[in-house]
Amino acid sequence: MRHIAFVTETYAPEVNGVAMTLGKLVDGLLNRGWTVEVFRPRQRPDEQPRVNGHYAEHLCTGMQLPMYRDLRFGFPAGGLLRGNWQVKPPDVVYIATEGPLGWSAAGIARSLGIRTLSGFHTNFHTYSRHYHLSVLEPLILTYLRRLHRRTGCTLVPTAKLAAQLRQLDFGRVEVLPRGVDGRVFHPERRDLALRRQWGAGEDDLVCLYVGRIAAEKNIATAVAAFRAVNRRVPAARLVLVGDGPLRASLARDNPDIFFCGTRRGEDLARHYASADLFLFPSRSETFGNVVTEAMASGLAVTAYDLAAAGEHLRHGENGILISGDDEAAFVAAAEAHCEDIANLRQIGANAADYALGLSWDGIVQRFERLLQQEVRQ
Repeated sequence: MRHIAFVTETYAPEVNGVAMTLGKLVDGLLNRGWTVEVFRPRQRPDEQPRVNGHYAEHLCTGMQLPMYRDLRFGFPAGGLLRGNWQVKPPDVVYIATEGPLGWSAAGIARSLGIRTLSGFHTNFHTYSRHYHLSVLEPLILTYLRRLHRRTGCTLVPTAKLAAQLRQLDFGRVEVLPRGVDGRVFHPERRDLALRRQWGAGEDDLVCLYVGRIAAEKNIATAVAAFRAVNRRVPAARLVLVGDGPLRASLARDNPDIFFCGTRRGEDLARHYASADLFLFPSRSETFGNVVTEAMASGLAVTAYDLAAAGEHLRHGENGILISGDDEAAFVAAAEAHCEDIANLRQIGANAADYALGLSWDGIVQRFERLLQQEVRQ
């Protein structure tokens, strides 16, 4: 068994945790001798599918998400999927996203007797609260539950999320952790010249946020925490890496914040490693890859006791962990640690040491075992 079809509404070069995770899983399986096909929406009108050895893409029609203009969702593609899978059926299908494309893939695979797994990567039902659509939350949750129960198993990144979905009657749920690429994200990427561009000397405090600049990321709490820090440490700087619907208004209201836009690869790693204190107040994550990337880069991460932070941070040892979901507690935690930069950097060094154990190799091996178990059932 060595042939898998991935079905996803997001994929590289789009920049988000789902696309990054899928890229690691695809590359890992290719390196282990699998044939991999990816079914996804076309990202540009002139885009052509990539085909290379045991890897092939199939592009379908999609459109932009209304609240995520830089992401797309795929329309149902029953004809495309059935036509391909009748001629050359994969051994197993992995449905990574829950849009109309994923729903149609679950139905076609079932009708053809192909085993499927699905990934729960995004808390879309809770996102509705941040866009004044709370009334839709029960409907979205029902849709997600029905889709995932149509697959043989749902994969999630943490044990806590697995327990939550089992309680919500999502059927069989297994944990597939996420890793971090220590060859890319590393403290040695620290760049004093970049810090000088931010107006920071070698011993000044630089706070950093990486991610979508949007309401569901609770970005206002990061800004509030920095304001408290800045009152205690006037030389402190705040750098935001990423883009999103709140960027323009935040930039207008906070001219002293450095907005760096979307960064990728080693350039992103350089931005991480050149900071000191990572502010991540999101409460909507299923994981939060930026947490482990910041840890691997040697930053002291300040985050709520949720998702990746709850899984990997130990308060005062390799991170700064906030219980509950209170904004005041997050702000107070950042403020309490801001004046002892030597301690922050020790916490960051401990985090980098810890992150060395979060290799993608073992995660790809577990993914392969889960795929094989599903096919054998």
